[in-house]
Amino acid sequence: MATELQGIQVTEAKPLLPGQDTAQQAAVAAAILLDRGQECDVETPYGFVHVTIHGTPRGNRPVILTYHDVGMNHKSCFDSLFKFEDMLEITKNFVVCHLDAPGQQDGSPPFPTGYEYPSMEQLCEMLTCVLQYFNFRSIIGVGVGAGAYILAMFARFSPDLVEGLVLLNIDPNAKGWMDWAASKITGLTSSLSDVVLAHLFSQEELSNNAAVVSNYRCFLNDGHFLSNAELFWNSYNSRRDLEIERDGGGSLKCPVMLVVGDQAPHEDTVVECNSKLDPTQTSFLKMADGGGQPQISQPGKLTEAFKYFVQGMGYMPSAGMTRLSRSRTTSLSGASVDGSGGRSRTLSQGSDGLPLGPGAPHTMEVSC
Repeated sequence: MATELQGIQVTEAKPLLPGQDTAQQAAVAAAILLDRGQECDVETPYGFVHVTIHGTPRGNRPVILTYHDVGMNHKSCFDSLFKFEDMLEITKNFVVCHLDAPGQQDGSPPFPTGYEYPSMEQLCEMLTCVLQYFNFRSIIGVGVGAGAYILAMFARFSPDLVEGLVLLNIDPNAKGWMDWAASKITGLTSSLSDVVLAHLFSQEELSNNAAVVSNYRCFLNDGHFLSNAELFWNSYNSRRDLEIERDGGGSLKCPVMLVVGDQAPHEDTVVECNSKLDPTQTSFLKMADGGGQPQISQPGKLTEAFKYFVQGMGYMPSAGMTRLSRSRTTSLSGASVDGSGGRSRTLSQGSDGLPLGPGAPHTMEVSC
């Protein structure tokens, strides 16, 4: 089936004519790229995983592979980001491979009664099957929540296959007894959709009943999707500790960018994860007004940060600044913690000099 996938050569598109609106043309090209993605189901020892691929392989470059959070699929989680017009500058240089956890893709029928959903470890093992099926040599993983956990686990046990990770809202810890008891009590007093929404969005967004929350409430209340999402949710809540450590064999070996919105429900766990990673390989982006899902609420800022992250890995060296960079100056406050004394330094700089990359570890708060 892999041979049936038709590549999309974006670079051969008709050149823009003088006077054409370049931003509009970029948006149209991005929409075409996304809408023409090739879909298939890849069989694994633990069931089928739905895969959507965009773009044409380019030499030995890694594939950008995404994994969504609970209560979402690749479209609801990543469309805002990957359809953002400035993202085209990145996606035209890489194959993009979106994964949907079993039963989470649009139109998926409900699982039969008694179906045993794959564990987080088994969902992680499915990634190897996908890479082997399409003969992908390595990935740059982009994951949110449960998807970030799965990609981090994959990087721990298959470090040679992962060149970089962008992890949003990651919680690398197993749920403790107190967490388990709290979730049981919450489950008795709240609907599953409310519990999942509280996992996805900040308290402010929920209190204000923001438009994005209303949209996802409708999305979750689809009976077929919610029944499958509950199985994914239960699997995620049964996760084990990733045992990430700054020193020794527990650290992630690749460059990592951690992302979380200010006041997001997972802010504390992402900060904790940052403290456990190698500071020479890790960048931490805390986005003001990012809410619970920065890739949805602030796709422009995340696109810019992602581009610099990829450039720090040695790809796209000649790419220009994004439209966002050209149109405004961002205030950044950063902290770089050394491994010995735990002391930090603070810096401020414009967005044109954003030093995202493995050679310049720091924490950034973007407030623009």
